Amino acid sequence: MRLESVVPLIPAELVAALDHSCGIRTDTDLLFFGSSLDIIKKLPLGTVTLSDLEKFTELVAGQASVPGHRGDEILAGSRRISEKHSQASCGVKELDDLVGGFGDSRVIEISGAKGSGKTALALQIVIQGLLADADSCALWIDTSGDFSAEKTAQLVRHFDLAVADKVLERLQVSLGFNIEAVHDVLEALHNSLSSSRTVGPAVQWMVIDSITPLLLPSLSAVSSQGHAMMTTFMRRLRELAQTFGITIMVINGTSAAAPYNQSSAFASTNRKPALGPSFTFMTDCTLWLSKTKDISDSEGPFSVHVAEVFRSRATRSRTWCTFQIRHGVLSSTSDL
Repeated sequence: MRLESVVPLIPAELVAALDHSCGIRTDTDLLFFGSSLDIIKKLPLGTVTLSDLEKFTELVAGQASVPGHRGDEILAGSRRISEKHSQASCGVKELDDLVGGFGDSRVIEISGAKGSGKTALALQIVIQGLLADADSCALWIDTSGDFSAEKTAQLVRHFDLAVADKVLERLQVSLGFNIEAVHDVLEALHNSLSSSRTVGPAVQWMVIDSITPLLLPSLSAVSSQGHAMMTTFMRRLRELAQTFGITIMVINGTSAAAPYNQSSAFASTNRKPALGPSFTFMTDCTLWLSKTKDISDSEGPFSVHVAEVFRSRATRSRTWCTFQIRHGVLSSTSDL
């Protein structure tokens, strides 16, 4: 949570001073920086008293705390959201069945090595969702500058040439090269969805491609601050998903798993999702993709991939299916 969002509970002058003198911009920064006395020493003389700073820190902790919800309210809200887009599909039945569909207010992790089809899958899910619901739009947060508008346009035209331009108008792309920039994007999204003055299609799909460079630099074996930042960020994504009925997909990289990944059904899997073992439990589903082979036929080259569920709240773990990618389009291997 950005401290700017709790003004005027905290004076704007204090928020600016914390940012400029201490590099404190979020609730996590403030709560894990050290003692209030450590912060006071870095602030310009007379900015705030020690007692007032402790009071403001308690206010921030209260704002950052998870609110309580009644079970019947959560159930009723889940049913309303499920009815809205429970039939969301990526266009490959085997993949849909593997994770129980790609709709609902969930946070889905898509992991795998480079070339495994992570971005292609997320993009096809978004395009299929936009084609199925003309009242929806999507937000794609690009953290590396690799988003290709041309490839996206080609994919939309492949599925429905007649409405390609209208679909592309409902796909918003934001650049976020660091965690602070992405927090700003999420804050703007939350404010927009919360506003009664917002008209037009509402965001129902969000992709962060990729989440790894945002969180990995802060993680350390000797400090808990990076883990706290990761927890806060993922909790914010879950809050957005559940409050506004958004399907959020986070694309993650990989790290070594010696001698093999025990979460996989295949002994040959020697990689695992990046960001540590606890990250897996911050999402509703961890979907692992891998490319098995490249093939050519009369229609040109294509690749065969495996999708495997490492963990899911809705379906069985250690289950898998195959799919193919031809010219950037995912389809069933039963078509082979």
